[in-house]
Amino acid sequence: MLDRATSKRGVALMGVCNVTPDSFSDAGRYFTFETARARAIDLVERGADVVDVGGESTRPGATAVPAVEQLRRIVEVVRDAASRQTCVSVDTGNPEVAAACLEAGACVVNDASFLRDDSLAEVVASARAALVLMHTRGTPAQMAGFGKYPEEGYGDVVADVCREWEAAAARARSAGVRPDAIAMDPGLGFAKSARQSFELLRRIGEIVRAVAVPVVIGASRKSFLTIADAGASPEQRLGASLGAALHAARAGVRVLRVHDVGETRQAIDFDRALRGT
Repeated sequence: MLDRATSKRGVALMGVCNVTPDSFSDAGRYFTFETARARAIDLVERGADVVDVGGESTRPGATAVPAVEQLRRIVEVVRDAASRQTCVSVDTGNPEVAAACLEAGACVVNDASFLRDDSLAEVVASARAALVLMHTRGTPAQMAGFGKYPEEGYGDVVADVCREWEAAAARARSAGVRPDAIAMDPGLGFAKSARQSFELLRRIGEIVRAVAVPVVIGASRKSFLTIADAGASPEQRLGASLGAALHAARAGVRVLRVHDVGETRQAIDFDRALRGT
């Protein structure tokens, strides 16, 4: 699926559709069916190859949202987008939510829980769907805050993240997920300090070469980007977000998870034109 979603620009754009009241980036702007539906349509019109729909915030300190509430928020959004032939990803680590959304037409599960529940992999395997497996440690409720993680928590952050990710991917394969249906997200901002997230992005080419699957990067609007502009709010991080996207695309990342789809598409297309590719 992820190969099919990769557009002519060589990297697929995954547009973010948060159907939550407490997202760090849009603070409930798309919390109704009507606004979320319009958001999904707009993302595709702006160039999104995948629309990532989530009903549970994963910001630091966020508490888990019950499956029934996640489904109340997102399942009809997923169904509506899929009915228009949109490639839909469901952003959840909950097996019940994943199963219902895959039945409603989603074709990808974007798992920010790092396979906390192995039955999620069984759900993905049964549906013959794709799994984006994002590295983290612990739950959002356990994260101290944006970009706050002990600097000594990793030795070599790239090597540690890849090793831990490979172990989780092996569990997913054991549960029946096809090897060619798994993608790797190093989890920028998740149980990482700002410096550690920056280092993962800086060395993303090493990760692309180390793992035998497509790599997904979600740097858009995240707090570690303020390394370039201290104090910038999420809405003020577009320039750094675009810089991160260009760097990742040049390094061979296959999917960029972004809030600002049109601007990212334009930047990548212009960069490719400059390089004659």
